[in-house]
Amino acid sequence: MTSGGRDQQRAAGYNLKMDIVESKLEILGGTPVFRGTRVPVQALIDHIEAGDTLDTFLVDFPTVRREQVIEFLKTAKDRLTVVTS
Repeated sequence: MTSGGRDQQRAAGYNLKMDIVESKLEILGGTPVFRGTRVPVQALIDHIEAGDTLDTFLVDFPTVRREQVIEFLKTAKDRLTVVTS
């Protein structure tokens, strides 16, 4: 299996809707980014850890849509709820 195939399987394993996050070797070396952007998901996590608001993140990264962030956070919450149940 190619590394690209493993990346796709790993992304699918996270069960994120394909319209939220993508991971392609040609985009930032396969770093998970918000689909249609070059904004790493880690940038959102870093903003949250720093205590920034969602609006601050969206101003800093205007190519990311509010709906993408909300769906990402909802999916992450749902996954954590399943893991901890």
